[in-house]
Amino acid sequence: MPAKQHPGARAALEMRTIADAAMREIRHQRIQLGLSLHDAARRAGMSSSQLSRLELGMTRSPTLEQLGRAARAVGMRPWLKLYPTDEGVRDAPQLGILARFERILGAPLRLIREVGLALAGDRRAWDGRIDDGERRASIEAVARLDDVQELTRKLALKLRDDPDAGVVILVLARTAHNRRVLAAHREALRPLLPLDGAAIVRDLRRGRVPPAGGIVLC
Repeated sequence: MPAKQHPGARAALEMRTIADAAMREIRHQRIQLGLSLHDAARRAGMSSSQLSRLELGMTRSPTLEQLGRAARAVGMRPWLKLYPTDEGVRDAPQLGILARFERILGAPLRLIREVGLALAGDRRAWDGRIDDGERRASIEAVARLDDVQELTRKLALKLRDDPDAGVVILVLARTAHNRRVLAAHREALRPLLPLDGAAIVRDLRRGRVPPAGGIVLC
C-alpha cells in the first residue's frame, strides 16, 4: 500500500496543476485576441521571456502576482477559492466541543461526525448529525464566534442545499468571548436558531431532537 502523501507535498502538486491550467487558459486567450507576446508582456509589466516561460510552464514556482498580472494582461480576472478537504482535519478546541456535546446526548441519540451534504459534488460537511427516529439535527461546532453575519450566511446556505439537514444546532465553546458576542448578537441569530441552550439540552438529555434549531454552549 503506498504511503500517504504529506499535505504539504500534496498542496505543492495541486498548486502546480492549478498554475499550469491557468497559464494554458491565459495563453489560449492571448492567441484568441491576436495579442503578441511582446504586447501582453508589456501590459503585464514583465519581460517577454518571463511571460513566455510562464505560458510554457517553465517557471518552477509562479507566484499569484505573476499569474494575476498575466491574466489581467489578456482581459481575464483571476480568482482563487478554497474548499474544505475530506481529510477530517479538526483542531483540538473543536474536537473538545464535540466531545462535550456528545456527553449531553441521552439514548438513543448518537453523534455521527463529519456528515457531507446530500448534494452531488458538494464537499461541504456538517460537523455532526443526530437522529431520534422522528427528527434529525445537523451540528455545527464553533470554537470562537466572531463574524455573526458570515456564520448566518454559511448555515443558511448549507440548510438550503441539504434536504437531509433537519434542524441546526450551533454548538459554541463556553468561553467569555463567545458569551459576550452572543449577548450582543443573539437576536441576529434568532430567526435561524430560535431555541436557547436550556430547552435544547433538556430534549437532548431525554434522547430527543429538539423541534427547532438553536444554540448550545459547551
